[in-house]
Amino acid sequence: MFAGAALAWWVAIASPAAHLDHSLLTAHMVQHLLLMLVAAPLILLGATPRLMRWCPHPAFCWVTGTVTVIAWHIPAAFEYALLSPAWHDFEQATFLVSGILFWWPVLATPATWLVPLYLFLATLPCDALGAFLVFCDHLVYVQYRHTHGAFHLSPLQDQALAGAMMWVIVTFAYMIPALVITTNLVAGIETSVRHPANNQCGDTL
Repeated sequence: MFAGAALAWWVAIASPAAHLDHSLLTAHMVQHLLLMLVAAPLILLGATPRLMRWCPHPAFCWVTGTVTVIAWHIPAAFEYALLSPAWHDFEQATFLVSGILFWWPVLATPATWLVPLYLFLATLPCDALGAFLVFCDHLVYVQYRHTHGAFHLSPLQDQALAGAMMWVIVTFAYMIPALVITTNLVAGIETSVRHPANNQCGDTL
């Protein structure tokens, strides 16, 4: 798990493809997705059981992940990070750390009905931001105005592709585990109903 996290981090931060983030918004978006959706959960899955017994409050984790995504996509913050290598490194670090915090309640706590709700609510701000980038008729991040011709994408096409990636990939990354957890919870309820004698809490329920 840690090796997979390290590979995702390398592709996002240090690989030759990582340098495309200053010329393509799509490449920049791929960096964020790799850090938050691949590297972060793999780090948690590779953590020791003792560490995973402790978990920050889910509300804090949700707010941290959501605010990080929204704050860094404010044009002034986004463009300043592009112009400053130090702030760019800080931006990437915050995506990784907030990703770890976001996934912690999902991977470290027993599955309950709150987990699918937690994941569903997390898709909403990302979907809204992704849809805004897809349908916006002007360039949001002016630093990418000179990307015309890169991979045969105009700046607006690059912006729409980046928004579509956030919209679709984040939705699938959050809703697939939400559906799996929901299915398991429903199956557990059906098993308890069919075999009440096997339910250790049957008497108290």
